[in-house]
Amino acid sequence: MDQHTYQVLLRLNPWITDSGKWPECTEKFIPESFIPRLQTPSLKADRVTLLIGPRQSGKSTLIWRLINQLPDPYFYINCEEPSLRELAASPALFLHEVEKIAPVAAGFFLDEVQHLEEAGLFLKGLADLRIHKPIVATGSSSFHLRAKTRESLAGRAERHLILPFSFEEVRPEHLAPAVQAVKEGRIWEELLLWGGYPEVYLSREKQSVLNRLVEAFILRDASDLYRIKNPQAFRRLLGLAASQIGDLANFSNLAEVLGISVNTVAQYLSILEESHIIQLVRPYVGGKRAEITSRPKIFFMDNGLRNALFGGFIPPEDRSDMGKLMENLVFTELCKYTNPLLDAIYFWRSSSQAEVDFVVVSEGRLMAVEVKAAQMKKPKVSRSLRSFIDAYRPHRVLVVNTGLEEDLMVGETPVHFILGTQLRGRLF
Repeated sequence: MDQHTYQVLLRLNPWITDSGKWPECTEKFIPESFIPRLQTPSLKADRVTLLIGPRQSGKSTLIWRLINQLPDPYFYINCEEPSLRELAASPALFLHEVEKIAPVAAGFFLDEVQHLEEAGLFLKGLADLRIHKPIVATGSSSFHLRAKTRESLAGRAERHLILPFSFEEVRPEHLAPAVQAVKEGRIWEELLLWGGYPEVYLSREKQSVLNRLVEAFILRDASDLYRIKNPQAFRRLLGLAASQIGDLANFSNLAEVLGISVNTVAQYLSILEESHIIQLVRPYVGGKRAEITSRPKIFFMDNGLRNALFGGFIPPEDRSDMGKLMENLVFTELCKYTNPLLDAIYFWRSSSQAEVDFVVVSEGRLMAVEVKAAQMKKPKVSRSLRSFIDAYRPHRVLVVNTGLEEDLMVGETPVHFILGTQLRGRLF
């Protein structure tokens, strides 16, 4: 190990030369207003705990908080450091060098692993060395885009998808019922406009933080990490995607508008999806009705990021896109309360133009979700929703709206009219 690399490691791990600095050295990475997350990753010897998710969604903060409460120090590697990327070229050599300077390390914390050329292979190799210590890594699943081989880490990793704050994570507690309802409504509206990125949610300068996130992704990741040859088209595609949330994506039209090939559009959208900026939602095909399209719909994984790209931050009562915003927020909430490895979210559209906003499949059970931005005065089940219920007999149906709370039955299927703030409690 050269002297420069050694000094970088000492800077990142001051406890190596002064054991009294653990866990004090971790505290600067944990905000005073730390908000607990729904997921609490476990750390197991010879296993990789892998936290993936978009930039600035709180992955590293969550791990710092977790290891801050441990008595023994973790060895920290920031994979954005060029010299440390070289050190991590070989799992065996990496372990050999680290054990020489920090034999008492209780585990390893590798941050931003997508910057490693072969992140999957490196983590697999480290776990296979049987070091009897936990390995925790954070980053975007987009590191697979740069890997020459696609190691699955099957049997070696526990994956956690960390997205921006959900409503459940920022829900107020211990308030009088009337005050609680008002406060919950305001927080829902805030997520609707500004989204749930931790720094945005906790900042008084929300728009400037969001603009910085957009520019960081476009200017830094697009050019440096993904080597995108046409960043202007990539930027314009982001804007077009933001203007079309909830709409069927037409790759040919997008290619024509942007002056690029259909394959390039698909590649750019894949990058956005791998980086957890957008999600392409596919149609549900259950085999009982003639679903008519294989074209996906585009949704953003955060309303604030979408509004920074298109639509702005004017109040809900003055917006013409409230229906789209509400639908997008409900989609992000569904993503945060379901298991991305076991559950799936679709939309449904039949040959007779009947549509259902979302179909959630979990452990073989179906749940339909309809979103209504307008206030409902009485429960009404649309013809489209009845068609879906008749065809598929879902386990339950949720109609998410802004004012009505009521339950009814359509045949043997319970239909619940709920507020968005109640979504998590009414899932399967």
